[in-house]
Amino acid sequence: MQYDFLITGAGLFGAVFAQTATECGFSCLVIDRRPHVGGNIYTEKLAGINVHRYGAHIFHTAKKEIWDYIRRFAEFNHFINAPLANFHGEIYNLPFNMNTFNKMWGVRTPAEAREIIARQRPAKGGEPRNLEEQALRLVGTEIYHKLVKGYTEKQWGADCRSLPAFIIRRLPLRFTYDNNYFHDRYQGIPIGGYTPMIEKMLAGCEVRLNTDYREFSAACPGAAARTVYTGAIDEFFAYCYGPLAYRSLRFDLEIPDTDDYQGNAVVNYTDRETPFTRIIEHKHFEFGHGPQTVITREYPLAWRPGQEPYYPVNDEANMALLAKYQSLAAGRPDIIFGGRLGTYSYLDMDQTVEKALAAFQGIQQGKY
Repeated sequence: MQYDFLITGAGLFGAVFAQTATECGFSCLVIDRRPHVGGNIYTEKLAGINVHRYGAHIFHTAKKEIWDYIRRFAEFNHFINAPLANFHGEIYNLPFNMNTFNKMWGVRTPAEAREIIARQRPAKGGEPRNLEEQALRLVGTEIYHKLVKGYTEKQWGADCRSLPAFIIRRLPLRFTYDNNYFHDRYQGIPIGGYTPMIEKMLAGCEVRLNTDYREFSAACPGAAARTVYTGAIDEFFAYCYGPLAYRSLRFDLEIPDTDDYQGNAVVNYTDRETPFTRIIEHKHFEFGHGPQTVITREYPLAWRPGQEPYYPVNDEANMALLAKYQSLAAGRPDIIFGGRLGTYSYLDMDQTVEKALAAFQGIQQGKY
């Protein structure tokens, strides 16, 4: 065996695992089919601006130990995520808070806002049968129709009445004038972007890009004692039970002829007619003041094998299919499945870091 670990995927999970293992004296080979490290948090500099090439990524966590770990590899700024919603030209603050309610209804106090929302909620019946019924119970009719329905239908490519209720388990209503999207104590973006942070994590590892796992493992069998696999779990098993479902995205990047396109990092377009879900203006992530700007429009797409999967469709049928693949994975103690695709779960970045650290600790403790 040439390496202790073959790590498939140079994204956040793979980089954290590789860094921790290398620090403990293990040898790691990291491969990635993409031409760059960083996975979906990859950033590159365009027009002097650090651009999030695969969508907005704001690091946030409530856990000091995770915050302390990630700051070993980057200095973070004090960016606070405060997205806006554009509904046919009407601008609202997100998450739903007193600024939203004041703009929508002219109310000034939490009591006034609560009263209107309570009036708009339908009378409770049985369990909500679909996403629309669930959302209406949570936020009432006007917020639902202006700020939830169109965005959600674009995101999932289906009518809200045909989507399962569990997709929106909660829609937080905040009765304060606070536009901070996250409750977490620690929040920010690496100064200089995420790519240098990942590169620092991978220092000391051998990294091979433009390298497909299946082709590599066929050409170099037994290259490592253990494999950390962060690709899609169904792809690993050659889709033997059929593919799991995902939603995909298309990112259209533009450098408009202005120094400031929308005045905010993220603006969601919540009407159904606008084909994209949001516009990201990257310079605002790092408080840029240069003469140019870079924007990205995000278009949700139906997914097919061969396209990049972004959001798992965690409905009943797919979770039953996942259980079959997890049963196969249990029979492969030489493989550790991790990350968003390896576990078929949507993970925030702090959760990814925590799970990667836990995976390595599990090996040290003999759990794998």
